[in-house]
Order: sequence, then C-alpha cells, then structure tokens
Amino acid sequence: RYLFRFFRPILNLHTRILLNSFLLAPLIVNLSYPIAMKFTVSAVAAAFAFSSKVSSFSTLKPVGFRNTRTSSLNANDNADLDVDCVVVGGGISGSTLAHNINFQSSGDVSVILTEARDYIGGNVKSHRTEDGFLWEEGPNSFAAQPSIVRISHELGIDDQLVFADESLPPWVNHNGKLHPLPKGQGGKGPKGQLELVFGRNGVLKFALAGELLSWPGKIRAGIGALVGHLPPPEDKEETIREWVTRILGEEVFLRCIDPFVSGVYAGDPQTLSMKAALSKINRIETYAYNIDWNKFGAIFYGGLARQVELTKERKADPPKPEWVEFEYGNPGSYREGLATLPNAIAKNLGDKVKTEWKLLTIENVDENTEGYKYIATYETPGGTKTVKTKTIISTIPAHALQGSVLESVMPSATKLLNTIRSNVLRKGVYHPPVAAVTVAYPKSSFKDVELPNGFGNLQNLPGFGSLNPRTEGTRTLGTLWSSSLFPGRCPEDYNLLLNYIGGSRDVGLKDLTDEEIIGEVDKGCRQVLLKPNAPEPKVVGMKIWPKAIPQYELGHLEIMDELREIEKD
Repeated sequence: RYLFRFFRPILNLHTRILLNSFLLAPLIVNLSYPIAMKFTVSAVAAAFAFSSKVSSFSTLKPVGFRNTRTSSLNANDNADLDVDCVVVGGGISGSTLAHNINFQSSGDVSVILTEARDYIGGNVKSHRTEDGFLWEEGPNSFAAQPSIVRISHELGIDDQLVFADESLPPWVNHNGKLHPLPKGQGGKGPKGQLELVFGRNGVLKFALAGELLSWPGKIRAGIGALVGHLPPPEDKEETIREWVTRILGEEVFLRCIDPFVSGVYAGDPQTLSMKAALSKINRIETYAYNIDWNKFGAIFYGGLARQVELTKERKADPPKPEWVEFEYGNPGSYREGLATLPNAIAKNLGDKVKTEWKLLTIENVDENTEGYKYIATYETPGGTKTVKTKTIISTIPAHALQGSVLESVMPSATKLLNTIRSNVLRKGVYHPPVAAVTVAYPKSSFKDVELPNGFGNLQNLPGFGSLNPRTEGTRTLGTLWSSSLFPGRCPEDYNLLLNYIGGSRDVGLKDLTDEEIIGEVDKGCRQVLLKPNAPEPKVVGMKIWPKAIPQYELGHLEIMDELREIEKD
C-alpha cells in the first residue's frame, strides 16, 4: 500500500496547518497531505503543546524568543496591551494556533492574534462570483485529519464540511493520455485494502495493465520495492531525485514523483532535500532496514510496518463520536470554500484579532514579578502600538523575518536567514513565484473520450485532477478538477479548473503579464483536456503569489538545527 501511496500525488497545493515559526508554507494547504503539524522551532512546539490539555495553561511558561542581549526595557514601561501570549501572523498556522490556545484554556490565557493584512486567513481566501462560481486564491483543499475536524466542530462549522469521492483517482498526463494512479474504491478497513490491491483501479491493475510505466520501469520499481536496493550514501544528504532513483528507478521518478513534487512544492527535486521535504516517506526506508530479515531494505515492507504502527496510533486516539465522519487523508473543504475556517476563527476570537498590525520590533524587558518577557512594537492604522507579553510565537514566513524584527532578541537568527547557502546558492529559504488561475469551460468542450478502468467520460472529469511531468512540455504544474472534487463549485453545464503555474523551475512566470499567464494555462488545458475547437476560457479568478511555497532544499535541516541552538542561547 505504501509503495503506491508513494506514487500518489497530492494534487492540491494543500495548506499545511503548520505550526511552523520560520518556514510557514504560504500556499501549501499538506491544511496538507495529511494536515502536517510540522514543529520546526521549539517555541511553536511548546506553544502548541499548550493546546492539548486545559491544565497545561495553568502556568504559561515563556517560550520562543529568549534573552540574547543584555540590553532590555523596563517592565514597568507603559504598553498599550498586556497579554500572556502574542501570536504573530494570521494565516492558517497562526489563526488555528490562537484558536487552540483560547479555546483549550477556556479563555484563561489572554492571547491576541496580529496580522499585517486586513483579513485573517493568509493565503486561504475564497470567492463566490455573482454567476455561481466558487474559486480559491491559493490552496483548494485540506487532507482530512482529526485536527481540522475537531476545530470545525469547536467552531460550529462542521455541518459545512464537504469531502471528495474517495473512489476517484488522481491522473497523470503522459504521452497524450491520462493515466490513473492506484486507488481504492472507498471501502473501509480490510475491504478498502483489498480494493487497493485487487480493485478495478488497484495496484495489480496498475502493474499488469497500466500504461504509465514501461515493463522495464515496472520491473525496476518492483525490485526496489519487494527485493531491495542500494543502501543510502554515508555523509551525504540526498535530494528527492537521488532517493527515488536509488530505490525505485529513474522512470518512476520522471513519470510519478516529478509531477508529485511539482504539485506539492512547485519545486525542483534536484535541489529539494528528501529528508526535509518528504520526511514521512523518507522514514519508511528506516522502517524497512529495521526489519531483521529485510537485509536489502525493500521499501514495501517498511511501508507495511509503518501502516501497522499508524493503525495502532489511530486506535489509541480515535476521533470523538460527536465529530462528523471522515477518512484520514481524504481531500476536504467547506461548502463556501476554505476561507470558512479562518473567517469562523476571526468571528470567535473577536477583538483578540488585530488586523493591519505590522510587527516592527521585539525587545526584551527586565525581569519582573508578573512574568512579562517582551515588548512587541507594531505599526497600526491607529499609530504605533506596543504589547507587553510573556510569550511570542511567530508564524510568518522566513522572508518576512529577514529584516530587523528579530535583531534585538535573536540577532543570530536574522543573520542566518540572510546567509547565502553554499549547497544551493540561495539566501535563507527560497520562495518561488506561483500563480493560481481558475478557469471554466463548458462541459461539451472537453474531449469526448472514455477513461481507463471504467471511470467514464472525460467530460465528467472523474477524478481529483491531473499532474504534468516536466518531460511532457506542459507549463502548467497541475490542474485541480474543482467542480468534481466538491459540490456547488460552478453551474452544472461547466467544469471548473484550478491551475497552478510557476515554481522554482519556472521563475520566468514573474515576467509574464496576466494575459500571458492565462494564455499558458489555456494552452495546457487544451493539450490535456479540451477539444481543439474549445472556446476561450472563462477566467473566474487569478492570484499571483510572488513568494509562494518555501523550498525545503539541501541544507534546510541544518538551518532548523541552528535556529534551535539560537533559541537555547
């Protein structure tokens, strides 16, 4: 199962509900595949721990920025606000964290959420047009996990949750055809496992009759999965391309994993670190080698071992019976789009939310009996404001911290985030440009062809979406079939498509006009989905993100290690 989960692309640029202080993925909602709770800095890990038990809030210990300079402000200095905790950044990470702290403490811990923009949600922003089209500026869905269902229940919006049809597959564009990736048919428990292996779109069908991989490619992948492969190199950090090629072969990389990486990170697998970017998959090799008889590390058995462990973990901490039913990892959203979540959080927090507050500086304060550690200074519509607080948690992206915000409390971090990294020749953490372009076409303009494995006609778009390997010459990274994923996305006689274009291998996107970007998207849709005589696209919405998804490239984990050490000092 895990071998072919490895193939399964995350077609959404999913939001990661990351509690990720320095490296918040602004466009990835892995809300993720699953909702990835990535604790990259101890400050955020500690802060999130507060939300797990109400009793944890009884003593709110200062975490995050520690005194790294002797100079400080007097704790008795007047401030506009005094609070226990400040969460900086009102995106998905910050807003959900602020909700957790406020809700789980029953309001006993005073918290404010500050955001430089005039709304909460960051890159999660949904729009409904007058003629009935629903489009997203950034991410399109989350992968269902207990965390998102729990928060939805707490906010009273769980009745608005919608989930995709689990039986519909993701598709890969190769050699002018769409190829389905293996998937079950929505069965639960053992039935679902049998469907994944023996079903009409199962692993056996993919291996024996599928046309995405050649027979040499299938044999090479099978050997790596079931027999063994070369061991990992010593004293060398592998890229995604190196790891996949070593274990499953070049063909699997080019036709399955390359489009996967494009869909998740809009990144270059020749610079992305396997251990940093796909850490859960990377760990499966460790599980494989930990099996005594599996001397050559066949990855399939490591996947089985992890599956057994994961099943035990989920049984030990099952979803609450009052929550809506969901399947782990299944794409989900809300009836009126992803922004339903941050909008509900903003409403619930009320005046604890401070929009159009731009953080200028953080400074230490003298030791005092009240436990205040820092004063944060903001530029606001009402002038300069100061906040005295015991704890500060940053969820803003790395590029927003390259200025002087941390200079007084963590000067070494400021230097680190501006250092040229020798192994990839980039400053700090790279965020390439990505555009999210939503277009619609009449259903009748799609190719009138029957898709493999009994999924029906392409005009009905039976699937999550399609990914484009870079070898296919299609500039669009991937296309989400939005109108097939969730109900009510557009009028019945249309199909709605969310396209992502750009990324670290197409930085020329930033030089294109809006019309040129739309033209490239339309060209990609015609290459893969449309009839030659299809009409011009109905452009429903477009958003260009100049600095989109952070790239977890070679050396990324070293940055994180250095940040942890800086926090300890």
